[in-house]
Amino acid sequence: MTRARSARGEGVLSIAVPRWQDLRATLDVHLPSTEVLRRLVPILLIIFGVVAFAGLASQIGNDKDAALTSAQRELSLIASVTALTLKEYTPKSSKSWQKALANSLPKRATRDGRTALVADAEGNIQARAPINNFQQDNLLTILGPQQPLTIMGEDAGVLQIFLSDGTDAIVTVRNIPQTDMQVAFVQPISEALREWRGDAIIEITLLVCAGLVLALIAGGLWYLVPSAAREGADTLARELSEALPGCGVWRWNLARGHVHWSASMYRLLNLEPSADAMPFRDLAKALHPDDDLRAELDRHMRERISTFDQCFRLRHAEGHWVSVHLRGHITRSYGDSEPYLIGMAVFADQDIAPGSPDANARLRDAVETISEAFVLWDNQNRLVMCNSKYQQFHGLPDDMARPGSSYDDVIAAASEPIVSKRIAVAGKNGIDTRTYEAQIEDGRWLHINERRTRDGGYVSVGTDITILKESQQRLGESEHQHRDTITELRTSRRELEQQKQQLVDLAEKYGLEKNRAEDANRAKSEFLANISHELRTPLNAVIGFSEVMQQALFGPLGHPKYQEYARDIYASGAYLLEVINDILDMSKIEAGRMGLDVSRVDVADIIEDSMKVVNQAANERDITLKRHGQERLSIEADRRALKQIFLNLLSNAVKFTRDSGNIDVHMSRVRGQVKIAIKDTGIGIADTDIAKLCKPFEQVENQFSKSHQGSGLGLAISRALVELHGGSLKIKSREGQGTTVTCLLPSRAVAADDTPVAKARSAENV
Repeated sequence: MTRARSARGEGVLSIAVPRWQDLRATLDVHLPSTEVLRRLVPILLIIFGVVAFAGLASQIGNDKDAALTSAQRELSLIASVTALTLKEYTPKSSKSWQKALANSLPKRATRDGRTALVADAEGNIQARAPINNFQQDNLLTILGPQQPLTIMGEDAGVLQIFLSDGTDAIVTVRNIPQTDMQVAFVQPISEALREWRGDAIIEITLLVCAGLVLALIAGGLWYLVPSAAREGADTLARELSEALPGCGVWRWNLARGHVHWSASMYRLLNLEPSADAMPFRDLAKALHPDDDLRAELDRHMRERISTFDQCFRLRHAEGHWVSVHLRGHITRSYGDSEPYLIGMAVFADQDIAPGSPDANARLRDAVETISEAFVLWDNQNRLVMCNSKYQQFHGLPDDMARPGSSYDDVIAAASEPIVSKRIAVAGKNGIDTRTYEAQIEDGRWLHINERRTRDGGYVSVGTDITILKESQQRLGESEHQHRDTITELRTSRRELEQQKQQLVDLAEKYGLEKNRAEDANRAKSEFLANISHELRTPLNAVIGFSEVMQQALFGPLGHPKYQEYARDIYASGAYLLEVINDILDMSKIEAGRMGLDVSRVDVADIIEDSMKVVNQAANERDITLKRHGQERLSIEADRRALKQIFLNLLSNAVKFTRDSGNIDVHMSRVRGQVKIAIKDTGIGIADTDIAKLCKPFEQVENQFSKSHQGSGLGLAISRALVELHGGSLKIKSREGQGTTVTCLLPSRAVAADDTPVAKARSAENV
């Protein structure tokens, strides 16, 4: 550690004193200390956390109540609308309630876990939607015998009850006008509160993230270490106080009026030591009324006198007055430029005579025990004293560390450390003082404070602040990470808000387009229904009259050509009627108006009847029809719909099978489902064309298919009817080798909510 070469002579410390210094000092007497403010940080953080989490809990609770109330209101409205609509669709028999319920349900009636149940006066369930929910046969079995809903009906409102299986749900019941039937709607609480749970998770996550950021910032403030100069001064003052037990160390912030006493100073006055700063008002109470210590300090600052040496009287804990001799220097901190008085106080009757052996011994012990490197030079550049830390740092031998050694000899014998970086501390460099931080070659950081003494000598104190620098570096990196995290959170929030606005706009556009599509679909369905009716009336007359002419019921026609024309008219009319029927069926399916009359049927009998219908066409082309597998397959399904499915599939197989070909029908039961596979040896289909076959009016164009007439609706109707039963239709084919159509049907007919047919029915039921 080098001594700065500066001009000799007594220097003074230049301190600018503003005119409002006295007013500021007076006001700062009443301000709390920095230690008190530091202790307030965790308290304020805890208060914020309690208030924030209390507000969040209240908000989540209110949102939950609002979500449940909205679900109850929506369930009540759906039940009332369904009950009024069922009045118009009242069936003639109990077996048709399922179809009536499907036609009466409003849009999205079965979403969010809602289930509709139609029960008679005894509670027996006649219809349900979705069909696969609540397989019990009695409404009281589901709701429980103790509930008042089935008795009071609409007067009971919407109640939250536990079902017989333990499910917490909201339930409402409505009486169907002009009947003894009731419709009940059931919705589990978990499904009703699903959207609320998602919003609550987002709110809790945002609050936790904000709390973590605040906790990290508060932690950084809490663990922020003081500056090296202040830490070094406090350490030096504490060690000097311990080395000189009869003395008290003062550290007085003249701007704020906070006074720090060492423990020995408190013991001199027989007071309880305190680590907190003492407000000046407490010190003023302990001063003798005739001793104006503050006025003397103000005079020193106005006259820019850095050395302070004053005697005054303080009140002892036992009540008497004791004389105190305070010696020190007035300086400014380089961090905030606030003036400080740092000095040592002794009782006047216990003052140590300068130059006495005891005083020199105590001073040497005090300098040796401090943790900093200390060296003192006189005004002749001769060594007065240094401690072992200074010797170790400079590699100075013992014979050169003796008092009286010249500065040049000491520097020549010392091994000067290599300084790789030097940073001047703002506000501390002047004629009589110099403070800087240096990083030596081995990576350590030193805080060096060099100051001129009153007699023209020089004193230098060096403190190892490597740990402090590392802490500051980690703190800076942590603060940078916090800023990056906050920036990312703000960016994410802005993006989420933009995405939310985009979703709102898309939802509005989707709603408009959906309404347009529904209106267009409804208009199309009505048009097809009307035009089909208008076409059937004259077409029936054409077919009837052509059949009369063909059979010559009223006598011969005359020329043989008339007989041939009558057959052609009859065949064309029958074909046109078949196409119109297919179009009408397809329009009903797309509009969701195709209902199922479910009953217990035997699939084998239906297939046998269908094979008899197409057998004549197969025999004309020498095509062999065979059936394999189980003889009886009973399921719950619509007999008319199944027969239409199998007739379409078998007719296509016969139509596209070459002469003398084979058609095999295999029936089996696989994992609770009925599997019917129809395999032919026909022309086959290319892989790229299979996806188009089940679309309305789609046909695969080739030389063989062009010779066969057809509307292209057979497979589309068959697939829609299969899916309406809750099953599936699969097609496998290889061009030139044949086609296999596999139909999978459940044992119990189920209209799945996610099938295209079910979606169309739900849209049309509004």
